[in-house]
Amino acid sequence: MRLADFILANIEPILVEWVSFAHSITPEKNLVILRDHAPEILRAIALDMKKSQTSLQRSEKSKGDGDNGKESEVLDSVSEEHAVGRANSGFDIMEMLSEYRALRASVIRLWRESVPDPVRQDLDDLTRFNEAIDQSTAKGVHSYTERIDETRNIFLAILGHDLRNPLAALKLVAYVLSKNESLDVKSSEMAQEMIGTVDQMDGLILDLLDFALSRMGHGIPIVKAEMNLERLCRNGVAGMQTAHPLRTIRCTTQGDLDGTWDSRRLWQVMSNLLSNAIQYGAKDSPIDVTVTGEASDVLINVHNEGKPIPPNRIISLFRPMSRRLNLGNVHRADSIGLGLYIVHEIVAAHAGSVQVKSSLETGTDFTVRLPRQPASAPHV
Repeated sequence: MRLADFILANIEPILVEWVSFAHSITPEKNLVILRDHAPEILRAIALDMKKSQTSLQRSEKSKGDGDNGKESEVLDSVSEEHAVGRANSGFDIMEMLSEYRALRASVIRLWRESVPDPVRQDLDDLTRFNEAIDQSTAKGVHSYTERIDETRNIFLAILGHDLRNPLAALKLVAYVLSKNESLDVKSSEMAQEMIGTVDQMDGLILDLLDFALSRMGHGIPIVKAEMNLERLCRNGVAGMQTAHPLRTIRCTTQGDLDGTWDSRRLWQVMSNLLSNAIQYGAKDSPIDVTVTGEASDVLINVHNEGKPIPPNRIISLFRPMSRRLNLGNVHRADSIGLGLYIVHEIVAAHAGSVQVKSSLETGTDFTVRLPRQPASAPHV
């Protein structure tokens, strides 16, 4: 009996074998209850195997890109539904892959026992079966990871939003205490430090919210209005200098610095770039911020001396948590590794660009280029 016909005629015995095999891999999961999509997957595989296919279709299917008519589309659809169901039921991805391994092994073993003397066409059937299983697995993994990513990003967005309410209350209390004239000097200083810490925490939460929004496909929202970058630069540097009195931070401006941007978002850009320079720059060297107005753009350059960024890491520098992943020995209580990612996303939302140059001889320069009148462009 051809393998496709064997599958259609023996779905229930295959499922019994599959559940038994899968239980040995993940005994804590109730696979008898969660086997709901297995019959549909088996039928879709069998019907897909009965269709003729070209060598190109065979190659594409092995990569998870089923393109062999209605039967292949049905297999993709069922595989996607199965993967989302597993994600919602608490399966991890290795458990889902183990299911496919169990299903493959069960079908092949039972069919082999029914075919005592295999022939050439049996090898062809086995190839088609493995291609269909690979297609279903690839589609399932893709759908599973999409579902997990979506769930995680929604959770981060809700968490960040909910954390800001108690944080605002805490800041209000600290502010009221700082204005209380009956407090001694030490207590008043502690209240001021509390305000600074709350502002720091609020910045981290904003980074978390922006990250979640950008990963959900919404991009970082910006509200543009006419503004002047000189004021923002000097205020940003003054604030950082106050927070880091042992460091020297200087601001230089030149040219026309008027434009149409989101001042709050560019404040984030300035703050994150300065925080990055403070963290990674040489402690005994100044940090220089230079804002230059050109004909159609304005450039913001943040320069620091110190150990250069390795060339192989520059390409991934604006990915989320890239420096934390690459520099596992660096730990900061005030960083979750999203600063440069947020910089990139905000600048991209303004239709601008960010460039990095770093060497031992010339130091490290982050240069942001902002169009004065950003053209409407899709968020990158």
